[in-house]
Amino acid sequence: MAPETDPPFRRIAADLRRRITTGELAPGARVPSNRRLAQDWGVALATATKALTVLRSEGLVEARPRVGTVVAAAAASPAQPVSPEGELSRERLIAAAQGIADAEGLAALSMRAVAARLGVAPMTAYRYVTSKDELVLLAADAAFGEAGYPADPPAGWRPRLELGARTLWSLFRRHPWLAELGPVTRPLLLPNLLTHAEWALAALDGHGLPAATVLDIHVLFYSYIEGLAANLEREARAQAATGLTGDQWTDTRFAAFDTRAATARFPVFTRLTAELDEGYDLDLDTLFESGLSTLLDGLAPRIEGRA
Repeated sequence: MAPETDPPFRRIAADLRRRITTGELAPGARVPSNRRLAQDWGVALATATKALTVLRSEGLVEARPRVGTVVAAAAASPAQPVSPEGELSRERLIAAAQGIADAEGLAALSMRAVAARLGVAPMTAYRYVTSKDELVLLAADAAFGEAGYPADPPAGWRPRLELGARTLWSLFRRHPWLAELGPVTRPLLLPNLLTHAEWALAALDGHGLPAATVLDIHVLFYSYIEGLAANLEREARAQAATGLTGDQWTDTRFAAFDTRAATARFPVFTRLTAELDEGYDLDLDTLFESGLSTLLDGLAPRIEGRA
């Protein structure tokens, strides 16, 4: 049973997982719908949906057209060998790991979860990777390799950095967990990640800057993208835990904002919020573009020798 401190969706998933593994819910049996789960547990529909997503990522349930969500056949005997057309491989392990991380974040990724998703015994996966850490790095490298660059780069350092930034942002958008791999002080020497670094470094090269300065600018450039992208994963976790979208959560906090704004302690905050007749729409994609432009404007004098 999941601890009471766990997010609601994890407690729901744990209860259903127990009912499946004990045979209370047999293979092929219908699982309570997300609407029924939301009603029984007193949670938002999105929270119940997230719980079923967890079980699907583990290979315990599956969706069937015109039937609903049912217990998967593999849930009863997860150690069954895969069929020849689905023969286990490192590539399938990586794809399964990406699927789990995309749906649930890195915290939900484990060798057992990957094995369950593929319908194999957990120890079977260790024939292809040595550990979860290795699998995470392989999945990350594959994700960073999903987008590349043209053979003929655009003219000028700025268009090249803009293309590099937008390419990385699109990958973080697709795989938010990439922003949680580790600090920039401990860089990951993943081949496909180095491809993105090489693109940016080549844009900065040839402007008479010392090597250390070029590397510092690149770290600043990458950190901006990764730092903003970290909010994508945090928002996904917050939405899963509360069952509320960012806009819905903000709506529940209007009273608190009004109370803070009514005091004389925060005059600028009060004035600015009062000027927002239609509210403030915090859009990360818009913020990314605005921040990128500001960052490159600030770097221009240094790169172009005007500092």
